[in-house]
Amino acid sequence: MSLLEGIIDSRTNPLAVVEDIAANNNWAFERSGDDEVTIVSKGQWTDYQLSFTWMGEIEALHLACAFDMKIPASRRGEVQRLIAAINEQLWIGHFDIWTHTGMIMHRQALVLPGGITASTAQCESMLGGAIHACERYYPALQFVVWAGKSTAEAMSAAMFDTEGEA
Repeated sequence: MSLLEGIIDSRTNPLAVVEDIAANNNWAFERSGDDEVTIVSKGQWTDYQLSFTWMGEIEALHLACAFDMKIPASRRGEVQRLIAAINEQLWIGHFDIWTHTGMIMHRQALVLPGGITASTAQCESMLGGAIHACERYYPALQFVVWAGKSTAEAMSAAMFDTEGEA
């Protein structure tokens, strides 16, 4: 067994829990090193790239859920206002724009101090929460980026819940 296999199989490494979740759901995933697992998940609006990173120095499991949406420079200010309005609605996690790439992502972390082990339920909750937030607010982001709508118009549309299917 290689050193990497030992790390992957270790029950104290939260990334092993993440890999188990991905494997059990038949999701494509890749281990990009000792400290990161990336999962690709198909959503209703787009595909999501979920990167779980173990940050040993601060004992936290970080999740970044990104999706492909290019923001024209002319819409960046309005998108930043929309993200601020969205973040006011979220209890767990937050949206960011990575300034050097212009990529929008949902981020959150699970702090695991003193060797606490991440549970399957905790990791599933992080994953599900990130995808739910992205699915809920993706249309609002599209309204601002591509339809030229204001933050108020986009949030009004995002907060409207429908019942059933037509």
